[in-house]
Amino acid sequence: MALLLAVGGATWRCSGRLPARHFSGAARRGERPGGEELSRLLLDDLAPTSRSAGGLELLFGLSPCLLALRAARRRVTRLLLQAGRSGLQGERAELLRAAEARDIPVLRPRRQKLDALCRFQVHQGVCMEVSPLKPRPWTEVGEARPGDDPQQLWLVLESLQDPRNLGAVLRSAHFLGVDKVITSGRNSCPLTPVVSKASAGALEVMDVFSTDDLAGFLQAKARQGWLVAGTVGCPGPEISPSSEIPTTSCLEFLWDRPTLLVLGNEGSGLSPAVQASCQLALTVLPGRRLPPGLGSLNVSVAAGILLHSICSQRKGFPVEGKREHLLQDP
Repeated sequence: MALLLAVGGATWRCSGRLPARHFSGAARRGERPGGEELSRLLLDDLAPTSRSAGGLELLFGLSPCLLALRAARRRVTRLLLQAGRSGLQGERAELLRAAEARDIPVLRPRRQKLDALCRFQVHQGVCMEVSPLKPRPWTEVGEARPGDDPQQLWLVLESLQDPRNLGAVLRSAHFLGVDKVITSGRNSCPLTPVVSKASAGALEVMDVFSTDDLAGFLQAKARQGWLVAGTVGCPGPEISPSSEIPTTSCLEFLWDRPTLLVLGNEGSGLSPAVQASCQLALTVLPGRRLPPGLGSLNVSVAAGILLHSICSQRKGFPVEGKREHLLQDP
């Protein structure tokens, strides 16, 4: 994709990528560039750096980009800050300082160009060209024995495919204190920039693990003494009448041992093999009689309710402090 850049009254063309330029303090403050800036215009004619063999992607949004820089788990090749602002303050200024400290090239394209590069996602005037994140093998999770902490909670996600759902689930999991997140290796959404944006950047600071044998993983943890709790919509529809798996409301669930909470695909729920590996099914009961087709919640909404009902039982969970904080917010 060819892009046009208007700088100092001249138009410059580059193929597919914006040219990297280091800006003076005046330019970063939104002032018209002076002689120092004009002396660097020849840098625009330099060929852009080639993409790595593994490919790069465009991370967008203020929180994802800032948290990615802080976590330093991605390789960052350039930072794009929207031009035309009256000055960089707060987190945007911190973002710029962090990039300069790591010698990351900074560009100041106009909003229209950022919109095109991000395919009109909500970028908040901030993008970064980065290496992708991938789930780690679950074998790297490390040993966690049930006796170490009876209130361990791992979130297991089977075949979540919507990146915004996955991001919202990760945001709730990180906020509420989930210890680990495991995804199925097949038919699951990759950890894309859309996932990071939907998670408000939580993906950048979380470890997400993956396994190709989810049912085997659950069975192995059950043998170690973990409770494997699946999830269903209204009681019973996803579990066959012959199933011996008990179903209980999340409000009645007692968290007294390490637990794996398993959420299924947005459309089909849990697969039969994963259902058979569960010892219990949790559900969110509706507040009224529901017509056909409305017997379940969006998976990210259900995840938030289920996780809060479990994590609020954790010793030291700041229920009172959180209530007072919410009352103080405007």
